[in-house]
Amino acid sequence: MMTNIGKSLLPEHEGQSLVGAASATFIAVVIVASLFLGRDLFVPLSLALLLSFVLAPLVRLLQRFGSPRGLAVMLVVTIAFAALFGVGTLMGRQLTQLAAELPRYESTIRSKVQSLRGASAGDGTLERAADMLQSLGKELEKPALGAPIPTAADAAGKPIHVVVSAPAPGPLESLSSLISPLLHPLATTGLIIVFVMFILVQREDLRNKLIKLGGSHDIQRTTAALDDAALRLSKLFLAQLGINSAFGLIIGVGLWAIGVPSYALWAILAAILRFVPYIGAAISAAFPLALAAAVDPGWSMLILTGLLFLVVEPVVGHGVEPVLLGQSTGLSPVAVVLAAAFWTLLWGPIGLVLATPLTVCLVVLGRHIERLSLIDVLLGDRPALEPWEMLYQRLLVADTSEAVEQAEEFLKERSYADYYDGIVLKALGLAQADLSGGSLTPERAEVVRSAMVDLVSDLQQEVEPPNLHEEPSPETVAALEVTAGGSRADDTPVLAPDSLTGRWTATCPVLCVAGKTAVDEAAAIVLADLLTKHGLGARATGVEVLTTTNILQLDLSQTAMVCLVSVGARHEAHLRNLVKRLRRKQHSLTIMIAVLGEEPQIATALQAATKADLSAADFRKACAACVSVAQSRTHEAADRPVLAKV
Repeated sequence: MMTNIGKSLLPEHEGQSLVGAASATFIAVVIVASLFLGRDLFVPLSLALLLSFVLAPLVRLLQRFGSPRGLAVMLVVTIAFAALFGVGTLMGRQLTQLAAELPRYESTIRSKVQSLRGASAGDGTLERAADMLQSLGKELEKPALGAPIPTAADAAGKPIHVVVSAPAPGPLESLSSLISPLLHPLATTGLIIVFVMFILVQREDLRNKLIKLGGSHDIQRTTAALDDAALRLSKLFLAQLGINSAFGLIIGVGLWAIGVPSYALWAILAAILRFVPYIGAAISAAFPLALAAAVDPGWSMLILTGLLFLVVEPVVGHGVEPVLLGQSTGLSPVAVVLAAAFWTLLWGPIGLVLATPLTVCLVVLGRHIERLSLIDVLLGDRPALEPWEMLYQRLLVADTSEAVEQAEEFLKERSYADYYDGIVLKALGLAQADLSGGSLTPERAEVVRSAMVDLVSDLQQEVEPPNLHEEPSPETVAALEVTAGGSRADDTPVLAPDSLTGRWTATCPVLCVAGKTAVDEAAAIVLADLLTKHGLGARATGVEVLTTTNILQLDLSQTAMVCLVSVGARHEAHLRNLVKRLRRKQHSLTIMIAVLGEEPQIATALQAATKADLSAADFRKACAACVSVAQSRTHEAADRPVLAKV
């Protein structure tokens, strides 16, 4: 009985959602625990994976010259790890040399500390405060009044402190204590070498396994996606390696010119730590700054070292890196911080260095593998909503400031017709679908219409040309991708005022009438704005002007064309009645049916059913049709012979 009641209270789909969420949470916990407990295995595997992305292009290059894959892999891996060992050896020598020279800088440090003490507060206020705290501490440590004072007899009764010393280690124990600290790094290095060679040799087999896991129902698409992901990651990591190496080289040369000791060590450290997002360059600057303060009796070396980092990092980070890497690594700023915290918590300092590359790998896989799309949504820098979904959301809350800003960025690269058809029309299609389904009330639809009026009016000013040095926002990039193939120039001509004749010279020769709903009226407002931008005066109005009562008072004497605008072809009978009323009002009127968002053949069929003169399925074609009619009527008037007066 209770079970049946429970089932009735909890719908089946909600129960399945809860089970799915619980399963996903359990799997996530298992994965995180495995990464933490198996870090001795996963850290070398991750390093090997990243190195394979860097070395794969070199292997392919050798294969193009006829080298067998196995030999190419052996050669590339040998050269790469020889270079890494050389860098490690250089860092070790620099550290040894620095440790030997540190005692020489003790006097400089003491003198600077004393000068700082003398300069603080002028009269040694800090010293007096420190002395006062010390005297208070001594007073607190004194025994309380009346407490017994320990005597020699009491001390004699205390147990004697005995120290047990281990015997001196033998030769084998000394050798073991010397080798044991080296075993773990050597084992890790060996695992990395084995993993790198395995990944490079078995690249196709690993790809096939990923295809099977990602979905073998569409092998061609999955293969192309994985190849594209591997190519993009290789380019990304190679570019980052080159940029960070150049950064370290510039820092090393600058420190050498300034005179900071162990400049090669700080250069290598700067190149490595720059893989750490946001704070890597600052951490790498701390060590040479401290050393410069210890070496130079004055302050010039410290100031020059600080200026070196303050100049080089912004130039590389904001000038060179965006040009070579594009807009970003594909991660949102919040995701970069969270990834750094997550991987550092799991794997320690090495996790901080690997955080960004590993998360980039996961996001790229999430963009191409449907089962991992949640990772791309949570961590990627691409907008979670499509451009038209974001616009619809802004229209629903009547907040068009953000929509106007994004539209202006978009219009620097595309035309108004591209924006209205690629973004606005799809947003109005969502609104019309919600209105038909009952989830959007007529009152909320009126809010959408009013917000569209504000959006169109705010876009009246001239849009500036694109700035080559300005990075577009991720939302703008997504919108530009949707309208790929468009341009800032529109194919539809802009009519000059003196090229029009007859009714087309009126202030508003085109009347755009909503088909039925407030969403249709919003679309009519957009079409009127697009016609105005192409030299045809137009105004938009609601469907109420075509009611049986109001159409009698409608003045069409200065109107050359009426456009009945409907988002979708849901109101065929209603549109047919509107066309009949307009014909009865003025038979010579040109009428166009604009069923926006539908296929062209549907628009043509609706034109025939309503006996309209023209039809269009999007804003661009509707505008082009109006301009074409205006041009043809003008040409007819120009070709008509002029009768002389008798």
